[in-house]
Amino acid sequence: MRESSVRDALRRIEDVVLEATGKALDAQARKRVGSALSGLAGEGSGAATAENFSEREVTIMFADLRGFTSLAAAHPAGTVLELLNRCFAAMSEAIVRHEGAIDKFAGDSIMAIFSGPGDSARRAVACAVEMQIAMDELNRRHKAEGLPALYMGIGVHTGRVMAGLVGSALYSTYTVIGEEVNLASRIEAFSLRGQILVSEASHALCGEFASTGNPMDVYVKGRAQRLRVREVLGVPSLELKVPRHEMRRSPRIQAVLPFVWQRVEKKIVLPERKRGRILDVGYHGVLIEAERELALFSEVKLDVDLPLVVHRADDIYARVVNRIERGGQPLAGLEFTSLSAETSSKLQLFVQMLLQGHGSSA
Repeated sequence: MRESSVRDALRRIEDVVLEATGKALDAQARKRVGSALSGLAGEGSGAATAENFSEREVTIMFADLRGFTSLAAAHPAGTVLELLNRCFAAMSEAIVRHEGAIDKFAGDSIMAIFSGPGDSARRAVACAVEMQIAMDELNRRHKAEGLPALYMGIGVHTGRVMAGLVGSALYSTYTVIGEEVNLASRIEAFSLRGQILVSEASHALCGEFASTGNPMDVYVKGRAQRLRVREVLGVPSLELKVPRHEMRRSPRIQAVLPFVWQRVEKKIVLPERKRGRILDVGYHGVLIEAERELALFSEVKLDVDLPLVVHRADDIYARVVNRIERGGQPLAGLEFTSLSAETSSKLQLFVQMLLQGHGSSA
């Protein structure tokens, strides 16, 4: 593309902006658009420079499919790709409908950006609710076709980022970077299947536009204070409600932890103590290596060290709710029936730290 063609394209863009907003591009914006056009034309280095970036407030959304790894392992690649494409097509339509921009697809997740004065958080939240509704409709279709259900967790956060072209002459892409992007990703990691979590920053901009649950404080790696998030339940003014799922699980993470257990019979803790290993842990239960004699619906008392939070949990009572075999090894799923407030808080912090890569608990 010659220089004259770049100038012509720039003039057309200026006309579109003026017609749409009633305002002309200022000198700095004109320079940035011209630089981007030159880069696309191969007339620039394509490398990121300070003039290619600008600071702005945006609302960032991360959406991630829950259980996709196990789905991919259990079904043919063709089926997995078909389900993934159906899902991404529906999610993309919702994002575009609410004037969002898809920043990237990464495996089974989507990152989208909502910008613009004043209402970016509202548009992002409305989009997130419509995405969960679309997932619910997809699952009804999947059930009728004998296909597995898919569930999505979504995180939304508003903050100031640096936006611009990243890369080189060989490859470059427009994206946003900064700590606020990392926070949005962390918030998404805490969402359960079918759930939408928003930061206080996004919630403050939404006001009464979105109905939300009570605030929750979660641990975020690298921050001294906990981050406050809320669950979005719907958008009353648009008559939108997030579909509820009866079977919701807390975040779960693999963690090899030795523990001691005792049987509980007729509310009495029997004296015999046996050792075992926890294989994964969540807020409300664990998966353990268990002896075959540990019967379904039997009750036990657990005694386990949580090393990352320096806490010995010796007051957990649980019920066996599931029995499976994996590689010939008997496993049992335990659901907590009673534990102290302190242990519950420490356990949640322990899970959150593991989710964010604070090291092995082995």
